[in-house]
Amino acid sequence: MFIQTETTPNPNTLKFLPGQEVLGSRTAFFTDAENAITSPLASALFVLPDIRAVFYGSDFVTVTKTDAASWEILKPQILTTMMEHYQSGNPLMVDEKPKAEEAVSNYSEGDQEIVDQIKELLETRVRPAVAQDGGDIIFHSFKEGIVYLEMHGACSGCPSSTATLKSGIENMLKHYVPEVMAVEPV
Repeated sequence: MFIQTETTPNPNTLKFLPGQEVLGSRTAFFTDAENAITSPLASALFVLPDIRAVFYGSDFVTVTKTDAASWEILKPQILTTMMEHYQSGNPLMVDEKPKAEEAVSNYSEGDQEIVDQIKELLETRVRPAVAQDGGDIIFHSFKEGIVYLEMHGACSGCPSSTATLKSGIENMLKHYVPEVMAVEPV
């Protein structure tokens, strides 16, 4: 097995490509050992010093380190941990509770149409581009013309994420959905 690495726009995040599917159409984002309990790989990565976050995409894993840590030291440790996990045959996720269906919408019929448009644009135009950089952007809510988005993976804490939100995503959403006045991170 050969795991490739790629840099991301976030200097504290590296993208690891194991050469096989990671989570397919789903994603998972872990910010500490406690919430990584459902993933043996993420749990093992949080044992390493200075790991701040782990994100699983379709065919990649991004790992975010603290500012104080050095990739020269951490990268070989991460690669070893990932290699050991994949060679062990252990599952990526265990004891996952089935996700409940999306909560019943509290949006009016008009707002629900807007939310559906926003979600479609995010799914088709934003998420694929952001995934190339090792991250993900998830719709959180729409209130009074403001779209609230969650930043995961390389996007979380990335210096250019604010510019991406404001210059890229906000302008695109405003263009296609006139009811959108602003985009804010959660």
